[in-house]
Amino acid sequence: MKFAMLARNPKLYSHKRLVEAAEQRGHSMQIINTLQVYMNITSHRPAAYYQGEKLPKFDAVIPRIGASITFYGLAVLRQLEMMGVYPLNESVAIGRSRDKLRALQLLSREGLGLPITGFANSSRYAEDLVDMVGGESAVIKLLEGTQGIGVILGETRSSAKSVIEAFNGVHINILVQEFIKEAGGSDIRCFVIGGKVIAAMKRQGVEGDFRSNLHRGGSASVVKITPEERSTAVRAARTLGLNVAGVDLLRSNHGPVIMEVNSSPGLEGVEGATGIDVAGKIIEFIEAHAKPNKTKTRGKG
Repeated sequence: MKFAMLARNPKLYSHKRLVEAAEQRGHSMQIINTLQVYMNITSHRPAAYYQGEKLPKFDAVIPRIGASITFYGLAVLRQLEMMGVYPLNESVAIGRSRDKLRALQLLSREGLGLPITGFANSSRYAEDLVDMVGGESAVIKLLEGTQGIGVILGETRSSAKSVIEAFNGVHINILVQEFIKEAGGSDIRCFVIGGKVIAAMKRQGVEGDFRSNLHRGGSASVVKITPEERSTAVRAARTLGLNVAGVDLLRSNHGPVIMEVNSSPGLEGVEGATGIDVAGKIIEFIEAHAKPNKTKTRGKG
């Protein structure tokens, strides 16, 4: 099979592992810098070009679109979908996961466990928001933040209110969430492929930091998840329409709560912690499911 990967940095561990896994199984993989693709949007003959040449027909595309280029990245992915290329994750599903507010609303509609979350347009309601999520402390998140950047803990009622007012004062959209103190600065990353959790790891933040992201210096270790955690992760990925997802859970006193659903989860931490060939399982999923024109985008626009 002929694969394409939309990625800007071919040297990243995750990208090298996916190329390696594909080639080991007899496939070819071309890494395409997403921002260097340009398009001809024409009825019946959509085309995409890269470095001055028309892109060939691929059997499947693996989108590894960075959060900072979501808008253009999804435009490129949609174009490939319109050309009949099978996407590992569809553009519509990635768009849902990248819009944190929309993702939480969709997960809430399905009754999945979430931290209490508040959202408002005006700082006039800062105190109400803090009360809504517990009244003592609150986690404030930028809607566009990734890898733990733009996540702040307001440890007291007054500090949380001040942070909310500061962000609103410069017209930045934020979420205000309940602080799950009992999680102890750790979370569970469940790696879902095709409706199954194929690997799970516990991420522990550095001492003094409530964020557990590996990019912030956290550590990873293998963990045994409960049936409820497994079900929550699978349902979260299915709700957003993702074939492959990293579902981040916190262990709260009232069961697992979903912090985020990542449509381009990294492989280094989970493969290192568990020893599982996650890249190989992704390629195997594509082998079993990739068919021309098999995308909702092509059928529904």
